[in-house]
Order: sequence, then structure tokens, then C-alpha cells
Amino acid sequence: MKVVYLDNNATTRVDPEVFEAMLPLLTDQFGNPSSAHGFGALAGAALRNARRQLQALIGAEFDDEITFTSGGTESDNAAILSALQVMPDRTEIVTSAVEHPAVLTLCAHLEETRRVKVHRIPVDCQGRLNIDAYRAALNPNVAIVSIMWANNETGTIFPVAKLADLAKEVGALFHTDAVQAVGKLPMDLKSTAIDMLSLSSHKFHGPKGAGALFVKRAVRFHSLIKGGHQESDRRAGTENTPGIVGLGMAAELALKFMDDETPRIKWLRDRLENGLVQRVPNTFVNGDPLERLPNTASIGFERIEGHGILHLLDRKGIVCSSGSACTSGCAEPSHVLSAMKMPYGAVRFSFARDNDQEDVDRVLEVLPSIVEKLRDASTSEPDSRGAEDLHCVPGLSGRRTGHHS
Repeated sequence: MKVVYLDNNATTRVDPEVFEAMLPLLTDQFGNPSSAHGFGALAGAALRNARRQLQALIGAEFDDEITFTSGGTESDNAAILSALQVMPDRTEIVTSAVEHPAVLTLCAHLEETRRVKVHRIPVDCQGRLNIDAYRAALNPNVAIVSIMWANNETGTIFPVAKLADLAKEVGALFHTDAVQAVGKLPMDLKSTAIDMLSLSSHKFHGPKGAGALFVKRAVRFHSLIKGGHQESDRRAGTENTPGIVGLGMAAELALKFMDDETPRIKWLRDRLENGLVQRVPNTFVNGDPLERLPNTASIGFERIEGHGILHLLDRKGIVCSSGSACTSGCAEPSHVLSAMKMPYGAVRFSFARDNDQEDVDRVLEVLPSIVEKLRDASTSEPDSRGAEDLHCVPGLSGRRTGHHS
């Protein structure tokens, strides 16, 4: 049975060209890039090339603004902890209620251990940031604002360039977790006030364990990992040269394919969303209908939780993810859906350039009967959600059908 892989926001397949670029660094050119001899210099040259490849993808002004890390989580932690270190008189952080746990868990830890005040800005039922609440939270005590470029569950895109401008008005640093946006959206960081940006290569067909933190040249930075002088003293430790070379090649390919692949991937996403809404009653699409990643579809189904659908799809060879987390046998809405006040769980389908129409049509063939089966099984269970719980679901009234994309 062919596996239909639609969980690309979790991770992507390493592109064959990326693998080929990495292979020499694992075999013949295995030198330490910090070594003074010529053999090590080959690895050093490969790192410099990867830096330039990534610089082109994100539109950084200088290649030395890129620090290679192990991935998005390390980059997020490094950015936030650095800001608090270089601005010790400022003890507040502004973030959103729908950030990745790499940001939210760290913020909660800092509240408990350092008495840092954290402002978690709410979102509306389409996952859009409350700009008025954001403005109100900004003040001269804020060291850093950390707002994601695009949400990993719904695909909703935040206006990070505008948010960065507002942060500058109070002298705060601005960081964006762009793990889901890099390689999917055009970027030109040199034209924005964004100070720091996190990314991870395995989200755009690179290897796991390789990421980067963009730090604008004028921004003071305090390193998280101490030791040697690698990465211009910003991140000690021998670089993961094969992974970084893979990241660089993945960045080059993402830039090469973006113009052609983005419309095709968006067409696949729209075909799936429209097909499900037409075939499955009481179904809706989560996220901003316009400002949304072209590859991400978060689908909610009335009266059933996402984890049940996920399990049955997996048995049919369809790989996706759920907007609900199963804890101790019970489905609980994710923090993102809870922040959006969504009364039901969701299934997230996320596309990449490996996907085609056959994948979409397979889901449309299988999923309607799965939903019907689960709803039939739940008819004997009373729905405790009142009408007040449904007011935020776009298009749900009366029979509560429809969607909003």
C-alpha cells in the first residue's frame, strides 16, 4: 500500500540532491572546519557556501548574520535568553498564545525561575493576533518580542514586519520563530526590523539536527553554549558540517522551486479543503482564509475529535497529524485550538513538493466514510457543548455546516 505522506509540517523527506551534497562531508571530506590545515579548510569552505545559500533564501544582508544551530528549539531558546542577558534591566517578554512549545515552555520556565513577566497575546477564532492587545503589552520593560511567522497547526501567517516595527518603538528586540515559514514564503529580512529569526532545515527537505539563528549584525548577542570560538563566538561546539551543508542545499532548492511549486501546492491544499467540505457535512477549515501558509490545511469535524480520524487514516496508509493531543486516553484540544476557542479537534494535512493530486484524491476517497463511521459511533453520546461553544466556528449555525476559506 502506497503511503500518502501529508505531515510535512512535522518533517519532510530529505531531497536526493541534499543527500548527495551531504555525502562527501560524511566520507572523503570529513575534516574539522576549525582546523588550520588544508583538509579542514575544505569543510570550512563548505560551511561558508551553506551560509551564503541560506542568506539568499531569507534575504539577509550579510552572511555572517547566520549562526548554525541544532534546529528551531535551540535557536528560539538562544534568541530569548540572549535578549534577557544583554538587556538585564528589562524583565518582560511579549509572545503569543499559539507559539510552539519551544517558546512557550521556555517562557513558563522563566516566569517560575527568574520572575520574568510574560505577556501572551490572544488570537481570534481564525488564529489572528489581537493587535490591540499586542500594542497594549509593549512597554519599556520588554526585552524581547517573540512571535511566530506562521502557525504550525493552522498555517495562519502573522504580520511580523509590522509587529517588529511596533516593538522597535519601545526599544525591544524582535524575534520570530519562522520554522514553518522558511522555504514556503518569500523573505527579505534586510528590509525589515526583525532582529532574530529561527529556522530548521528538516521543514524544507533538509536533514534533522541542523538549523540556524539569524541575528542582525547590529544586534548584541550573548551565546547560549559556551566553549570554543565556532560560529563567531555565538555557538560553541564543532559544527555539524554534513547537516549544515544539507541545510544549505535545501535552502538553495527551496529558493529555486518556490515560484513554481507554491501555486501547485496551494492548488492541492484547496482541492483537499473544497473536496472535504463538499463531501463531509459539518466540516470547516481552521485558520485565516487569506493569510495562511499555502501548504497547510487544518480541518475540523463537528462531533468528533481529531485523534480518532488520525488513527483510522493511519491504518489506510495516510499520514497526517491531529489538532488534538491524547493524554491518558482522553483527547484534549491543542493549545492552539484552545486559544482559538474551537470546540472540536482537527486534523492537519500539510503538503510539500513531493505530493501530487493522487495523494489528495486518496484522502477524499477514504476520509468521508471514516468521519461517518466515527459520528455514527458517537450518536449515543450526548454533546455537552452548548451553543455558546460554537460561536467562534466560522460558518457554523443552524445545521452548522460550511467553511471559511
